[in-house]
Amino acid sequence: MLNYSTSEENYIKAIYRLQGSDGTVSTNALANALRTKPASVTDMMKKLKAKKLLHYQPYQGFRLSQEGSRVALGIIRRHRLWEFFLAEKLLFSWDEVHEVAEELEHVSNKKLIDKLDEFLGFPRVDPHGDPIPDANGKIEVYKRTCLTELPLQQAAIVSNVKDQSSPILELLEHMKIRIGTKLEVKKRFEFDESMEIKIGRLPAVLISKQLAENIFVKYEG
Repeated sequence: MLNYSTSEENYIKAIYRLQGSDGTVSTNALANALRTKPASVTDMMKKLKAKKLLHYQPYQGFRLSQEGSRVALGIIRRHRLWEFFLAEKLLFSWDEVHEVAEELEHVSNKKLIDKLDEFLGFPRVDPHGDPIPDANGKIEVYKRTCLTELPLQQAAIVSNVKDQSSPILELLEHMKIRIGTKLEVKKRFEFDESMEIKIGRLPAVLISKQLAENIFVKYEG
């Protein structure tokens, strides 16, 4: 099993997230995502292509190879398992776990990660509701609905948060909204597309369209 540098792994993970299921990624898009120069991206693409981790043609974009996708899913698995460990066992708040997991994800000892997975009870989602790939790289896709599309008066459960930056997670924590929180939309306002939501037994509150667009829920119906 080959070992990759932290920089290489960061590039591989970023490409995986940007390319979607079957798309390609441009040099500028990757440079913007990683806050680096296009020339640096081009140099790294040549290295990753030499290691057979991606398909790359100058000026035509690039995408991960089958092996590159396998490596990416391994990195994502480690990251999300460490997030789960930090939140559930060390009681980190969900706006703290991502930054720490960004460092821990580069510890690639397979036995350690498999033991961690077993110790945690083989969790299926991380603290933000994202699915955790299994040891074979299989990742389950769950049906989810954006809060902006949830029918009025429909009871639902928060299943995922799209933007996992600290400011949004801190706001959600303040509003008592977490993965598994029960809520429903009581009213939508045409003026600014904000909405009134009811969270459990708490009084109804008003949230912005921007925040609602980052909350995904599941419900029966």
